[in-house]
Amino acid sequence: MAFQGVQCYGPFWEHVLGYWKASLEQPEKILFLKYENPKEEVNFHVQALTVFVGCPFSVDEESRGVIEEISKLCSFDHLKIWEVNKSGVENANTIYFRKGKVGDWRNYLTSSFSDNLEKL
Repeated sequence: MAFQGVQCYGPFWEHVLGYWKASLEQPEKILFLKYENPKEEVNFHVQALTVFVGCPFSVDEESRGVIEEISKLCSFDHLKIWEVNKSGVENANTIYFRKGKVGDWRNYLTSSFSDNLEKL
């Protein structure tokens, strides 16, 4: 069912594809990021996000290392230590924080499942 886009929260692939297409048509209104993008170039994407929301960093903030500091505060290693991110009421937040590694899906998905995802 997952390959058909059937999820408990609705048609996942249609939902994502709709936002991706809209981001191409209106890049000034919709910022579409994949997990790997900010993971690979954190500071670049932090700065791009501030420009997108209309609050770019000043030259002074850039020279004082504010971008790097925000990147550290938003890092996986920093966020996973907060107690609020370790527990939840309905669904434990531990499902949101595993390792924070690109490609870690290989530890959870079979080769055939991955092949089917690639065909989507």
